[in-house]
Amino acid sequence: MNYLSTRGAGAGEHHTFSDILLGGLAKDGGLYLPAQYPRVSDAELARWRTLSYADLAFEILSTFIDDIPAEDLRALTRKTYTPATYCNVRDDETAANITPLKTLGIENGAPLSLLELSNGPTLAFKDMAMQLIGNLFEYALAKEGETLNILGATSGDTGSAAEYAMRGKQGIRVFMLSPHRKMSAFQTAQMYSLQDPNIFNIAVEGVFDDAQDIVKAVSNDHAFKAKYKIGTVNSINWARVVAQVVYYFKGYFQATKSNDERVSFTVPSGNFGNVCAGHIARMMGLPIEKLVVATNENDVLDEFFRTGIYRVRKAAETYHTTSPSMDISKASNFERFVFDLLDRDPARVLQLFRDVEEKGGFDLAASGDFARVKEFGFVSGRSSHADRVEAIRDVFERYDTMIDTHTADGLKVAREHLQPGIPMIVLETAQPIKFGETIREALLREPERPAAFSGLEALPQRFEVLPADAQQVKDFIVANTGA
Repeated sequence: MNYLSTRGAGAGEHHTFSDILLGGLAKDGGLYLPAQYPRVSDAELARWRTLSYADLAFEILSTFIDDIPAEDLRALTRKTYTPATYCNVRDDETAANITPLKTLGIENGAPLSLLELSNGPTLAFKDMAMQLIGNLFEYALAKEGETLNILGATSGDTGSAAEYAMRGKQGIRVFMLSPHRKMSAFQTAQMYSLQDPNIFNIAVEGVFDDAQDIVKAVSNDHAFKAKYKIGTVNSINWARVVAQVVYYFKGYFQATKSNDERVSFTVPSGNFGNVCAGHIARMMGLPIEKLVVATNENDVLDEFFRTGIYRVRKAAETYHTTSPSMDISKASNFERFVFDLLDRDPARVLQLFRDVEEKGGFDLAASGDFARVKEFGFVSGRSSHADRVEAIRDVFERYDTMIDTHTADGLKVAREHLQPGIPMIVLETAQPIKFGETIREALLREPERPAAFSGLEALPQRFEVLPADAQQVKDFIVANTGA
């Protein structure tokens, strides 16, 4: 398997999975993708249907990874996806399922379900990929006798998932940027209360996009990146995306009885990484009818899928909402989809994303490329705070199920795209406790809190406040690497 950049640099070079695992961005600022997507046969789908999550992960990852010995890769997936790690289940479903499918009911003739992805250690779907990445990084570093300084940005859940996955890992430090005072109290405490010496939290005076831009700026300083061994765990890292492909297959198998059936998925989305994994699953041959992109008030992606115009927002135009993990105005994974949409033309992709930096966006409607979006099964919708509160209240009253704010955005938009006879699976993103203020507003009651997180917000917090300045972040990294 060879990996290439969406922007075309290094054409003719060969990059294996291990080559790109630790790095994140390609040298030209593009994102890595496989030279071609593996196709899954009907026989493979039938065989995979009965596998455990860990063994399904091995089979799917094996189609993308041919430079890690099979016995090592299988050991890594079995080490990652265990009931002991994914034990924060909320009902009688056993943790052995890892991602239980919770059927809500039939609406407009369509079975409506939630795919529970937040049973991991930080109660968010990001654990599904991040726990695997932690083990992959440790494996790769030990093999080469190397160290790694991870630089990441988070609008809420990525940070805690990365830190919990990397804490105590040999040879790894984590420098995590987050927007100062723009996460929920629970999310903030999850990250900032960690006292592990290899974890460094940096609160950036700005919005998430400022933090993400700093990560990209540091990654594009190739001399600094090489000297200080900078890696990334944001969804620009290919390993994050490919790990998320697995639960689309698992959800499909749980919602269907045969491989002749089709399903749709709704994905609450800000950075496009989670739904990008669904796109890849569909390109591999998973029978997906629709991929529904659900945004909150920060509706850059909904605007694109409705109009063909991709227009990033300035910091002053980015709303601070009650689904903060989606408060993103520049979807960093969107470039991977655009690459496929444009028949993998790197020159055009490079120009379009130069336009993003120089002009604030681009318009594909005029060129005719936008018409191809339907071929890829994408539709979209937008949700507001009032919609979230109503969805949380309705699902609790109708189905005795409590959902978080981001899942509520997904559910609201999913209901706009139901088709009779086609199961609709909404990807659940987090447990409600992470957004207690809105749950109390909607339901006049406290969300359930796993025992492990009792008193979390009262714990001492350790973090550094810095301006949104890449050089100051670099200086902080240098001061804390011992280099």
